[in-house]
Amino acid sequence: MTFCRTIIQLLLTGTVALTSAAHAAGITVHDARNRDVAVTDFARTVSIGGAITEILYALGLENRLVGVDTTSLYPAAALHDKPNVGYMRQISAEGVLGLNPTLILAIQGSGPRETMDVLETAKGPLVLVPETFSEEGLIEKIRLVGHAMGVDARAACLSDAVGADLAQLRALRARVTKPVRVMFVMSLQNGRAMVAGHKTAANEIIQLAGAANAVDDYDGYKIISDEAIVSAKPDVVLSIERGKETLQAEAVYTHPGFALTPVAANKSFIAMDGLYLLGFGPRTAAAARDLAVKLYPGLAAEGGTFTSALPAANCRQ
Repeated sequence: MTFCRTIIQLLLTGTVALTSAAHAAGITVHDARNRDVAVTDFARTVSIGGAITEILYALGLENRLVGVDTTSLYPAAALHDKPNVGYMRQISAEGVLGLNPTLILAIQGSGPRETMDVLETAKGPLVLVPETFSEEGLIEKIRLVGHAMGVDARAACLSDAVGADLAQLRALRARVTKPVRVMFVMSLQNGRAMVAGHKTAANEIIQLAGAANAVDDYDGYKIISDEAIVSAKPDVVLSIERGKETLQAEAVYTHPGFALTPVAANKSFIAMDGLYLLGFGPRTAAAARDLAVKLYPGLAAEGGTFTSALPAANCRQ
């Protein structure tokens, strides 16, 4: 009896492996390196990037995941149930390859470069998922991940639901008559503010919420002077929650630069979950809506409703 069960299990395992390979046969993914990557087997996938992991779970593909990175905070089961390969910008090649992956999905910007070079030459293909902070970039990210995993129909379902959420957000944003000036502060390093400029997730989420980035003269993140803070005249400081390292409101209000701005005068400070706010995954429209209501409390009072299409969409099968 034990022998029979073993044979059946081996046959089933072989069938699953053959099915996975058959489904993946012929899949070509054009990734962020401007290369066409052939995917032949997605049965053992490693996800590097919280948004990628969130998409995979939304598509019902968690059983194919054999490893995730530390930014994969949603859903909580990801880091709890799956092996951890480290922080996305400090990935160890040995940690990833030790899981014997047949496919590696990594968000653009993962590193270090030496590790990515090793992974690129490994047996399992590396697909570098583009990170474009825009509505179109978010939809394309979902479609590319779904295509790489051989579930285009599920990806279309999810992208449609996210698209519906973004449409609701645009309608809500249209009710804003006077955009507030928001400064995203990643941290205060020795009293100096690390602030987000253009071409960042923070810049895009601010705009999606119907506000304006108070910084408009550089790209990326930069430490700026107190004089630059005063000159920018931010109405609100936005930051992310990072446990004990979370920026505190009082530290902002008493800062020499912010103390001379409307931020301190109006006690205007907002901190939100980092992946939710900046991850640019399926929940991005909801995060922008939550930010918009915090920035403009009158939106909810005026009937600016938002009901996400994600819970009702069945994109897992």
